[in-house]
Amino acid sequence: MAASCSTNLITFPPSLRKSALPSYSLSWQASLPSTASFAVRRRIFPRTTKSLVVVVTAIMGAKPTVLVTEKLGEAGLELLKGFANVDCSYNLSPEELCTKISLCDALIVRSGTKVTREVFESSGGRLKVVGRAGVGIDNVDLSAATEHGCLVVNAPTANTIAAAEHGVALLTAMARNIAPADASVKAGKWQRSKYVGVSLVGKTLAVMGFGKVGSEVARRAKGLGMQVIAHDPYAPADRAQAIGVELVSFEEAISTADFISLHMPLTPATSKILNDEVFSRMKKGVRIVNVARGGVIDEEALIRALDSGIVAQAALDVFIEEPPPKDSKLVQHENVTATPHLGASTMEAQEGVAIEIAEAVVGALKGELAATAVNAPMVPAELKRFSYINTQVLSELAPFIVLAEKLSRLAVQLVAGGSGVKSVKVTYVSSRGPDDLDTRVLRAMITKGLIEPISSVFVNLVNADFNAKQRGLRITEERVVMDGSMENPLEFIQVQIANVESKFASAISESGEIKVEGRVKDGIPHLTKIGSFGVDVSLEGSLILLRQLDQPGIIGKVGSILGEENVNVSFMTVGRTAPRKQAVMTIGVDEEPSKEALTRIGNLPAIEEFVFLKL
Repeated sequence: MAASCSTNLITFPPSLRKSALPSYSLSWQASLPSTASFAVRRRIFPRTTKSLVVVVTAIMGAKPTVLVTEKLGEAGLELLKGFANVDCSYNLSPEELCTKISLCDALIVRSGTKVTREVFESSGGRLKVVGRAGVGIDNVDLSAATEHGCLVVNAPTANTIAAAEHGVALLTAMARNIAPADASVKAGKWQRSKYVGVSLVGKTLAVMGFGKVGSEVARRAKGLGMQVIAHDPYAPADRAQAIGVELVSFEEAISTADFISLHMPLTPATSKILNDEVFSRMKKGVRIVNVARGGVIDEEALIRALDSGIVAQAALDVFIEEPPPKDSKLVQHENVTATPHLGASTMEAQEGVAIEIAEAVVGALKGELAATAVNAPMVPAELKRFSYINTQVLSELAPFIVLAEKLSRLAVQLVAGGSGVKSVKVTYVSSRGPDDLDTRVLRAMITKGLIEPISSVFVNLVNADFNAKQRGLRITEERVVMDGSMENPLEFIQVQIANVESKFASAISESGEIKVEGRVKDGIPHLTKIGSFGVDVSLEGSLILLRQLDQPGIIGKVGSILGEENVNVSFMTVGRTAPRKQAVMTIGVDEEPSKEALTRIGNLPAIEEFVFLKL
């Protein structure tokens, strides 16, 4: 139902200066008496036009307008219509969407609509919330949304069972060659011997990502008689054990599995995580199911693995490009079963997603902070809604809020192995007494930095503690008072992760934990300690950490390799225990170095270990 309004056209004489015109809010929640709301659009006509037309929309008890650009379940639409004017306009071109959006307070999309920076710019500030009916938000420019003050919410829970069921359906269909056998019979053939399958009973299934969908797949696979292992840095061991699943390292999962089912989010850490190198370490004849994200598989590498026999079959519901090209070698491969992103496509899931996203959008338009907010920035303007958080305190803590997230984001990327992150200790060092330091926002940001890099969950102030508890993540806080300036709320923050292995051994402290420490300098977050090594690094962009033997020429050699790859170095520092002993070099880079460049750096004789981290 398209939004309707009544308008009054007011024509001002050419002599009236533009500056004399009143200014009105573009939001539907204008600061006006409760008896009326006004929306204002100014259109400046070509210079030949002799007057300036101001369209003033006056609606008694006006409702916001919600634009729905892709099909949404009727239950969700009814919920929206009870609160807003709903405009269902499907198959809009990018230009049409940019034209319409300036008249809308909220936008609801699925995966087919690209919500680009141009869309936010075209909204003129009126767009307050974007709802993604589903989990992934790859099609929404989150950075642009945040810059324009637009909240983005998703619907992460309603399609869990549907996605798990589809994963199991692909697993069984692939094992028994259902799709090609069906096509063969319909072509008039009867080739029983050609489509002999493999049994699932007693086979090992590796579930890569043990979240909501992954754990439901595991339950169903156990019911089929499979041995199930899983890899997930955050999966609580007790939850896995409760359904008879063993948590293992990434290496053990890929090297021992007969079947691999992917349920990990698409993050910088998981992008093309299944590549030539990883396929080479798999058991020959492994079978792969992907109902997660297309980008977690290097599709060209998968074709090579299929051709060589390393991968016997693949069943894919998602692709890097959707829809994939008609001549896609992967889709056309005889050992690939493909479906058009049907993971959430059940009638029940569609209605559930519609209701979940409608409730989130309506709540956001009412001024509530949704637990499914994707880009909730947790800065003072957003947190003023919470009466227990003092605005002055938030203003003081602002740079430390950024520091807290970046420190934990760095620390979790250093974790290796399959044991997962369970115990985190955060130490706040301040010259102020404990009663003068409210750390709730900092703890939420620590949680955000720990969880988001390796999961599909988006953490905000509302859901931080819930998400930590759900993953068995125990965060303890310690406040240490030391002499210093009372002007600064904190001297430094220290994050320690216990009982884990590290990708970078130098990050391990004397007491055996991964330890990183940082402080704010001139308003900028800095990394000041990693393990036992003192450093001084601005936490911006991406980092390369190297442990080396302290000797002349290493800085130049590393810089030359990066220069040859056209990778710009923003800074380079070295912390050492003593001259000519071990040192840690920290390099800030603006671009991600190629795998080949990192390998060349690692092969330098003086380099003992290295790791690349995205902040």
